[in-house]
Amino acid sequence: MNDHNPQEKTVTLDFPLSRGDKSISQITIRKPKAGALRGVKLADLLQLDVDAICKVVPRICPDITENEMRDLDPADLTEVSTAVIGFFVKQEKDSPTA
Repeated sequence: MNDHNPQEKTVTLDFPLSRGDKSISQITIRKPKAGALRGVKLADLLQLDVDAICKVVPRICPDITENEMRDLDPADLTEVSTAVIGFFVKQEKDSPTA
């Protein structure tokens, strides 16, 4: 997983997806805004609920469809899910100590 830009994460799939003649081996996920989370319970996302993850990821990643999400290998699904959940964790700021 590549984390150069805190607003997006790139996940390399262990088992690439096929779309016609094209092989998709990497997907870039952008940090979701509230609209991308509509109709999904945050608790479901945080519990890595497959249905919730499969619904949200295509909204924040133009590289993959909901059907393709459901076709991911479990290891890749876990990696993608972890990347999404990472956006929900507050980033620590360097703070001066007294």
